[in-house]
Amino acid sequence: MTSLPETFLEYQAEAAVIGAGHAGCEAALALARTGIKTALLTLNLDSIGFMPCNPSIGGTAKGHLVREIDALGGEMGLVADKTALQIRMLNVGKGAAVQSLRAQSDKNAYHREMKKTLENTENLRIMQAEASEILVENGKCAGVRTTHGGVIECKAVILCTGVYLNSETITGSLVCPSGPNGFARATYLTENLQKLGFRIRRFKTGTPARLDGRTIDYSKCEIQNGDTDIYPFSFMHDTPPENKLPCYLTYTNLTTHEIILKNLDRSPLYNGVIQSTGPRYCPSIETKVVRFKDKERHQIFLEPEGADTLEVYAQGLSTSMPHDTQREMYSSVAGLEHADIVRYGYAIEYDCIDTLDVLPTLEFKKIEGIYTAGQINGTSGYEEAAAQGLMAGLNASLKLRGLPPFTLRRDEAYIGVLIDDLVTKGTDEPYRMMTSRAEHRICLRQDNADFRLTQKGYEIGLVKQDRYERYLARKEKYERLLDSLQTRVGQKQSAVFLEKYGYDAPSGSVSYADMLKRSVPLKDIIEYFDVFKDFPKDVRETAEITVKYEGYLKQGLELIERAKRLENKLLPPNVDYYSIAGLRLEAQEKLDRVRPFNLGQAGRISGVNPADVSVLMVWLATQSGL
Repeated sequence: MTSLPETFLEYQAEAAVIGAGHAGCEAALALARTGIKTALLTLNLDSIGFMPCNPSIGGTAKGHLVREIDALGGEMGLVADKTALQIRMLNVGKGAAVQSLRAQSDKNAYHREMKKTLENTENLRIMQAEASEILVENGKCAGVRTTHGGVIECKAVILCTGVYLNSETITGSLVCPSGPNGFARATYLTENLQKLGFRIRRFKTGTPARLDGRTIDYSKCEIQNGDTDIYPFSFMHDTPPENKLPCYLTYTNLTTHEIILKNLDRSPLYNGVIQSTGPRYCPSIETKVVRFKDKERHQIFLEPEGADTLEVYAQGLSTSMPHDTQREMYSSVAGLEHADIVRYGYAIEYDCIDTLDVLPTLEFKKIEGIYTAGQINGTSGYEEAAAQGLMAGLNASLKLRGLPPFTLRRDEAYIGVLIDDLVTKGTDEPYRMMTSRAEHRICLRQDNADFRLTQKGYEIGLVKQDRYERYLARKEKYERLLDSLQTRVGQKQSAVFLEKYGYDAPSGSVSYADMLKRSVPLKDIIEYFDVFKDFPKDVRETAEITVKYEGYLKQGLELIERAKRLENKLLPPNVDYYSIAGLRLEAQEKLDRVRPFNLGQAGRISGVNPADVSVLMVWLATQSGL
């Protein structure tokens, strides 16, 4: 590593964001839009808002995150709607809590739209530069130094470095010092972060090959069209994006699996070249074939990368096999027999941090004013990164404005679940958001994200007046519809209608709400009784869910209130856990490391069991009696 040049003052800002991926974009916008003079540093302007892996936004649980980002005044949902090639609702056959939006994105258009948004945002300066050092004075952030010697003076830094820290791409036996997609990597910052007290770890992810769409035989694949009768990501848009291009579905087969198994000794995942931890929930095709030997095939989705390119992303065929093996493997799949590979798949290893060193505000525990967001925190996925970037940017802004921090509880948002998992439990592998992680998911649906969060976003200054007025208007219509659903229908008329659904004639009049509780679809009620047609579809859907799942929602709220009792029992910040009699040694070590804020968080720490929480409750009672 060569020596760096002398420093010079390049810019005076209040905050700096390092990295312009999905975390960095949201962090920079949250800062600038709340009046903070912000510098956004990126290794390459062409990588702003870039999608180095799958060209999509949303998915199971990830769609929830995007709508929450939007409800708080973030940008991802707006750009996703504007640049979608198609949009679908996943899990439509399941309950409302787990239904998730997913858009196939035009990756180049997404990058351009996000870059244009950043460039036209007041209080924000974009700079192509590599950060080499976080400057610290008296235990507080003082600025950022670049590899060219420029210093950006600031009081807050948000680290959104993605997979670029000391990254290496790996294909077969070839290991290259490179970021994703051939972009340059960040070489200098890791050493500085270690000196500042960050615990560095090494994670890995991967990507499949990109194919020439002209050489794919789509007649051998199943077409996957988008949906039309759904809502968009952003609450600022009234209709979903136009479906412009289809996706296709095909499958691996036993021949594909045989090719992989006979070449395992050449796989970096199995011959020792890759030592880092990869994602459990988005494994390579090699891992899937080895782990699930009983499966005769695995799904492969063929997804267009954009309207202006013929490149097709083969989702489900992520691999780091040598190029010749990739060619043989891909050509064994139905529809891909003659497909040309234009970009080969690869694995990428990178440095990230241990998030047990981070507060719920995403601020570093050891130095004031340094925040982390995105894949540097060990997460995977654009949506998880954007959610953290938004929260880190907001908290940095609030601190600079002398205002209280902003955090979300697990019962308030998927964002709250995500960040609480990271800072309370930590992660030993790339973390992915899933609906199963949210214990209160019946209350944390996509459709009600604005009802849960927009008022909060308005109060902290990120939600602007136009969005707030749309929220108030939707809320008023929703409440009016709930009242209208209590309207009762005469016994004779309701009997004729309900008999169609196998119900006996009621003894008296029946309300529309009662019909919904009997699983009669609202759309059928609207059509038969000619009512509620003036209410927007999204309002009708939220009201229908509220009435239909009233019992479950009531139970969910009771669980939330019960959990709040523990959340309200605060733990002093200077507790000596090793001195509390009755705590197991493992619990003492974990509690001392995490330093939980309350009993609820303490109980979620890995290695702390209910008996330990009981000990803490007794100890708190004795302290309050002193």
